Amino acid sequence: MSFEACARIVERGDPERFQAAMSVPLAARQVLMPIYAMNVEVARAPWVTQEAMIAEMRLQWWRDVLEEIAEGHSVRRHEVTTPLAEVMTPDAARLADRAIAARRWDVYRDPFESWDDLRRYLEDTSGVLMSAAALCMGRDTDLSDKGFGVGLARFLVAVPALIAHGRRPLPTASRDDLVAFIELGLKALRPSSRQPECREAFLAKSILRRAARAPEAVLDRLEEPAPHQRSMLLLKATVFGA
Repeated sequence: MSFEACARIVERGDPERFQAAMSVPLAARQVLMPIYAMNVEVARAPWVTQEAMIAEMRLQWWRDVLEEIAEGHSVRRHEVTTPLAEVMTPDAARLADRAIAARRWDVYRDPFESWDDLRRYLEDTSGVLMSAAALCMGRDTDLSDKGFGVGLARFLVAVPALIAHGRRPLPTASRDDLVAFIELGLKALRPSSRQPECREAFLAKSILRRAARAPEAVLDRLEEPAPHQRSMLLLKATVFGA
């Protein structure tokens, strides 16, 4: 139960965030990896079973972990919970609970009724995760807007898989609506930030730019930056902050 175990979970389950975290100073990396590892576990909880009740129980287990951290109690043993409790503040734990609650959408097949509903889901998942990470590093900053942009990039990449699982991820089939929503995501990612918890935004910006140029690819396969391209983008972010 260590930082290294968390890093392995993130590397396997969320290679984009792993690469982004590896591009920041070690002290920040040691905070980010347990938070990102928790997110990997939470994000996949609804997908490892077709039983809604079991998925709900898995999500509740993580909500209980965050409650233990928020209340200052000893946390249950797990390869992620011990390092997580070492870096997560009570306020960050209370905030992160919102992200787990939002994941209930992943358990069921209800479509988003509007683009505003989808935006709230992305703010409550990716945005809350980013804001909680900032709190753990001593910055009380609302990053829900920037997190929305990051979450949108990840969501658009996942659209074909969601459709294959019988979901209706996009509120409408309108190309114009989709393009306008992508533009909102790009706007949310400006201005750039060099803060460690925002480093993944540089990768998201590249994905959204591709989606804006070819929105039809969202339904088929939205190409992501290859690992070497991600490395170059993160190097540019480190050197130039853009």
